[in-house]
Amino acid sequence: MENNIYQFPKIMGILNATPDSFSDGKNERIGKNSTEFLYQKAVEMIENGADIIDVGGESTRPNSNEVSIEEEIERVKPIIEKLRKNYPKLEISIDTRRAEVAEELVKYDIDYINDVSGLTCDRKIAEIAAKHNIKLVVMHFREHDDCYYKNVVEEVFAFLEKQINIAKDMGVKDIIADIGIGFGKNKEDNLTLLKNFNYFDKLGLPHLLGISRKRFIGEVISENTPTDRDIATILFHSLLLKEKSIKIIRVHNVEMAMQLKKVYEALN
Repeated sequence: MENNIYQFPKIMGILNATPDSFSDGKNERIGKNSTEFLYQKAVEMIENGADIIDVGGESTRPNSNEVSIEEEIERVKPIIEKLRKNYPKLEISIDTRRAEVAEELVKYDIDYINDVSGLTCDRKIAEIAAKHNIKLVVMHFREHDDCYYKNVVEEVFAFLEKQINIAKDMGVKDIIADIGIGFGKNKEDNLTLLKNFNYFDKLGLPHLLGISRKRFIGEVISENTPTDRDIATILFHSLLLKEKSIKIIRVHNVEMAMQLKKVYEALN
């Protein structure tokens, strides 16, 4: 019998170097002296099986406060520096929409730039990715209060196709698409995108899936606390393993994602 099994997606652990993350809530330990605390969180994720650590210094939750470029760099730079020093082979991603931040951090040999704005904030990010041969994640983005779509699947696809072509024209070789679950989309929009995920195979690119602890999952299971959505997050991931173009899953709970990987591989 033909073997159609594919490799389990890489597990990307989320490291929020922000005091106002939607997932972690208010975290008083995240500040100027929090490098060691955050570094240890990253080490824990690595030990639990994370393939990639995604470090972000600016919250993307609705109504979050914008931080300066200098502060965003100050939040993430010492963590990335320490990770690269102690884990030279680790894949590191920087979650930013600002070219100045990406430019400052490429000296630490980062592997991914995860641009949640999909190049709508600063196209220069694509130039940096191309120049340094860094993988670029292009995510669909709309403002959080802009949730009306005539056809969410076609509109998200059109946006990604346009922005991906911009990145290609600017010389980026390795591009990962992200349909932007939870960004400017209501529960039904998110579920429609996930139900029709194979439509995005027409992009011909690998995909990053970022659904961890998102509000729509809370609405599905009637759970207001983000940290109590981990089981449902993993259940969604398990049902989406049929989508072969998903090559990265971005999660808060790496340990639980690794358990899913072990179960999946045991059955296959």
